[in-house]
Amino acid sequence: MTSAPTPKRGEIWAANLGDPPRRHWVVVVSLDSRNANDRVDSVLVVPFGSYGTEGPNVLKFDPGESNLPQTSYLKGHFITTLAKSRLVELLPRPLSSARLRELCLAVRRAFDPDAPWPEKP
Repeated sequence: MTSAPTPKRGEIWAANLGDPPRRHWVVVVSLDSRNANDRVDSVLVVPFGSYGTEGPNVLKFDPGESNLPQTSYLKGHFITTLAKSRLVELLPRPLSSARLRELCLAVRRAFDPDAPWPEKP
């Protein structure tokens, strides 16, 4: 039996999502204490999408920033729980800490009307 990977917060992984499973890129957002716990078999992730519009809970990533082949979008309202065993491939570069903080705020803005949102000029 193969053990599930131990992902870290901010890492970008290819994961098998859906039924039937389809390969999709995700960012791990759960705390490392949860991720490393061998009694917890899941992580919290936000999947990348290939389209979107930047807004309070949507972040745009250019290919050079994410290591993905095209412009991608992280939508905080799509946060989900995923079994660690569905993580199949780790990209070599995680999100920067600044972008991870932005993503966490995007997730918060998906359910908290009082979450800060810096309006762009």
